[in-house]
Amino acid sequence: MKIIKPYYIIEDDIDPKRMMLAIEKAGRTCYKSEGRIGDGSAEKFIANIIKRGHESVLEHEKITVRFICDRGVTHELVRHRIASYSQESTRYCNYSQDKFGNELTFIKPCFWNEEDEQYKLWQDTMQYIENMYNKLIASGAKPEEARSILPNSLKTEIVVTMNLRQWRHYFRLRTAPVAHPQIREISIALLNELKEKLPVIFGDI
Repeated sequence: MKIIKPYYIIEDDIDPKRMMLAIEKAGRTCYKSEGRIGDGSAEKFIANIIKRGHESVLEHEKITVRFICDRGVTHELVRHRIASYSQESTRYCNYSQDKFGNELTFIKPCFWNEEDEQYKLWQDTMQYIENMYNKLIASGAKPEEARSILPNSLKTEIVVTMNLRQWRHYFRLRTAPVAHPQIREISIALLNELKEKLPVIFGDI
């Protein structure tokens, strides 16, 4: 059994200058003001349309992110409608095979310390599930059958593509204090990085 912390990988090579120019060119089409494009004009134009709530122009650019997290988090992720998803399949992945290290990998809960009784109970439960999963496979069960005992804590990978407007909506929901602690954990980290890379787009969240 392996226990890891969640993390993410931004799959795109984010080019802020190119992205800002593409959004500005699209947005200025509405006003036929392309002649006003110049150095620094994109940032001002985009900040203004965001302030006015005209965020549809942001849909012309997208970002793809690979989340390595638990399956409970992905159940919330896929509720965001305007997005594309490709997720690791427990039907076709046989975790008792060598390429998975012959073990299950679980995501460490961020709300318990390792010294907590709750964490130890969780850890014992994950170990039991791994043992039973391997026994089911050894008895002839198919991965799609054995997966019925796999928990939300199971590590999974999901590739998510959203346009910039949808990412803004996602962050407003999933970094809020009322969001689940585990989706906040990974979403806040991603938002902070995107604030650095694209401050005009995400700096106000």
